[in-house]
Amino acid sequence: MVADSEFSFFEGLPRTRGAAAALLRTADGRLLLVKPTYKPGWSLPGGVIEEGESPLAACRRECAEELGFVPALKKLVCVDWSPPQLHPNRRPATVFLFSGALEETAMAQVRLPADELSDAVLADPRQWQRLVSRGLHRRIVAAAAAAAEGRTCYLEDGRPVLDGD
Repeated sequence: MVADSEFSFFEGLPRTRGAAAALLRTADGRLLLVKPTYKPGWSLPGGVIEEGESPLAACRRECAEELGFVPALKKLVCVDWSPPQLHPNRRPATVFLFSGALEETAMAQVRLPADELSDAVLADPRQWQRLVSRGLHRRIVAAAAAAAEGRTCYLEDGRPVLDGD
């Protein structure tokens, strides 16, 4: 049994949000992006990690909810810490990106929840910058490079901070 003081200690620790998303690309390098109804711009399929849920389980669940299918995720390619200074009304977040290959025919399987997403597109690398925020663009570029090289990168605000990244 957990002592009250131990419970109080853990309850008093700082909190951070967790999110997980899928970097799903076709053989020719196009990326699946979705358009949320609740904020401007485009995003990767994914969302918040629920209490007690692993990042991978969250990514799979979010893809099922947002796309109507669970893609074959192959590798964790990026961990990006989003500092609170960027979003003063939000907690800091740790974002996990998992990569997966996407057959072009998979777009026919996409079933968007109308209350959450209004569109999905396969975007080529030139389109990424126009469609997503600067921070997400940095994250996508770094994660795509890491995926191509078979490695995982660590970012802070979409920027590499370690010597190997």
